[in-house]
Amino acid sequence: MFLNTIFNTPILNTRLESIKRSLGGKHLSSVSFVSVGLLLGSMSFSVMSSSESSDMKDPLHNAVQSDFRTSSNIQRDVYRHPFETLNFFGVKPTDTVIELWPGGGWYAEILAPYLNQKGQYVGAIFDSNPTDEAKKNGYRATSAKKFKVWLEDSKTKTSQAEVVTFDPPTHYSLGPNNSADVVLTFRNLHNWAVKDYLLPVFQSAFKVLKPGGTFGVVEHRGKEGMLASSGYMEQDEVIALAKKVGFSLVASSEINANLADTKDYPNGVWSLPPRLKGGDTDKQKYVDIGESDRMTLKFIKPNR
Repeated sequence: MFLNTIFNTPILNTRLESIKRSLGGKHLSSVSFVSVGLLLGSMSFSVMSSSESSDMKDPLHNAVQSDFRTSSNIQRDVYRHPFETLNFFGVKPTDTVIELWPGGGWYAEILAPYLNQKGQYVGAIFDSNPTDEAKKNGYRATSAKKFKVWLEDSKTKTSQAEVVTFDPPTHYSLGPNNSADVVLTFRNLHNWAVKDYLLPVFQSAFKVLKPGGTFGVVEHRGKEGMLASSGYMEQDEVIALAKKVGFSLVASSEINANLADTKDYPNGVWSLPPRLKGGDTDKQKYVDIGESDRMTLKFIKPNR
């Protein structure tokens, strides 16, 4: 009964799917039960070795498994590994956490309720009321308004959440200096790099963090020489830029790696799910690959 319980947890199913992709799409039935057990045991964030994943009282586990989350977002856990990723970044329920450009709120669905009792979630969103009339009904302003409405409609779970306007190149401030415990960004770096905003964005994150605070980065990982316009970034360049700003790299993880991602597609990273920009052309090939190969980097602002 004990083994049956462990091997049917949603988080373990997520890791098994990730293993299957890394094996080139082979069915897990072709891998022995013992081999799977050994492979799982070698993972630094394995469900088998993590008390959080088996302890239903753990608040992060509960936030990831909560029925507050939409089913379409939960389906993407197999690619994004939210429990393991946030655990790797060391996000605690007492932290003040700023998420840069939360978009449709994929991570906000987890973080805002998780931080609602003892910490605080801050969504760093686009300007919802830009002075430029041509932008008032554009994607950015519309996205920001939708995010604010979502927070308001979800008050029972997100009552302590706040937003700050973060919209380079006009709005860079994330709040008072040395006020946040964690700043997180998920798959946004290429957007800033294309516009040459990446350095000031990293500087903004550095300023707002407390000494010892964490800057957590997840980004599409490219090959050497790839342009940011492809949606991919070189990991070494990201690390070098963060160090230039003053951050120290304390750890990197392969939690969000995908070896099946060859990174040579006609529509860049957007050829892959969830965008599938190519439409029906080679759609099944891209679905089989899954979401992109991603770097997962944990930086800290040194104590000085």
